[in-house]
Amino acid sequence: MPQHARLKTVVLLGIGHTNAHVVKQWASDPIADCRLVCISKFPTATYSGMLPGTLGGQFEPCEMRIDLPDLVAASGGTLLLADANGLDLQRGELRFADREPLPFDALSIGVGSMPIGWERHRSVVSLVTIKPMQTFLQRLHDRLDQVDSTDRRPIRVVVVGGGVASVEIALCLQQDWTRRRKESPLEILIVTADDHVARGMRPKSVRRIERLLRQRSVSVAPGQRVTEVVETAVTTESGQKFPADCVVWATGAAPPPVLETLGLPSDDRGFIATRPTLQSVSDDRVFAVGDSGTVVEHPSPKAGVYAVRQSPILWHNLRSFLTGRPLQSFKPQSDFLKLLNTGDGKALLEYHWLTAHARWCWSLKTWIDRRFIQEFQVGPSSSGPCPSEVGSAEDRFASIEKES
Repeated sequence: MPQHARLKTVVLLGIGHTNAHVVKQWASDPIADCRLVCISKFPTATYSGMLPGTLGGQFEPCEMRIDLPDLVAASGGTLLLADANGLDLQRGELRFADREPLPFDALSIGVGSMPIGWERHRSVVSLVTIKPMQTFLQRLHDRLDQVDSTDRRPIRVVVVGGGVASVEIALCLQQDWTRRRKESPLEILIVTADDHVARGMRPKSVRRIERLLRQRSVSVAPGQRVTEVVETAVTTESGQKFPADCVVWATGAAPPPVLETLGLPSDDRGFIATRPTLQSVSDDRVFAVGDSGTVVEHPSPKAGVYAVRQSPILWHNLRSFLTGRPLQSFKPQSDFLKLLNTGDGKALLEYHWLTAHARWCWSLKTWIDRRFIQEFQVGPSSSGPCPSEVGSAEDRFASIEKES
């Protein structure tokens, strides 16, 4: 390359499922005359598909984590642990509160989502939000250990939100409680504004799930929207009050605060509005993927499967945009394989007309999950004993930054 030529900069804001694929591909086939810069608030990324199973003790914590210092180092890119707080499109810069602006030629935003309504109750000590997932298990165990009593009274957990994730967390939490041999009984209640749990699944599957919850003594309060959370209870808009020592907040997807600071056009919920090419409707240089973006022509539920399916489209389109070639369009599929971890060595499978609950379903889910996550587990930390703390990745990041 001529000495006067400038390297273009590709910035990935958030390293979720879709952006992680770009980092992985960059290691073997980098985009010519470009450098890669990755921005993350945490030194690890967590694979949501394995989070409930890790809670239930089916996996070691490191099995669900992507070590970002290792992954980015293998790609030859640069990792910055930082929190973005603005976007200057005129200058083509991503802005931060505590560092200099970062110029970009292409920016892919994949910062995920947060559960709806959690911020209204953020000061309540009993509240444990399911995100950020990197710290969820530690925060959950800290709260449960804090309220676990010596007189063996029941520990009451309320899971707010009735989606598939809530069901998995409730069932795997039971498994975790038994595995840790806690003496106090555990009572779990799912409170949902919907009439049934597991929205998006077929009625046959929902009936199977609700029967399983009854068999496992997990209660469900349907048609109840939580309006107030205090340290010992939650209250719904109908005036019902449910006792709670721990409140797991796992409602549907809402945009994380950083999206509002970027000032890009959004859908009616606040997610970045994109064209089918995954580019912002207002700026070709900016892509938004996974939960962060909404393809206006083909909106889809906020689910990890769509983020994974967007991965090859994003990788192709970033390269094509930077090299002046035609871009591809993403169109979400209308149906997909669903596998729900039931915390008992089984999983519930739904695919088209088929619903099954069996050990072979769990084996299939485990095979799919491990195969996916292992693509991103590279470097020294991908072998040997699992690090017990996220801090180990922070230590590696510090050493890499010091060497550079």
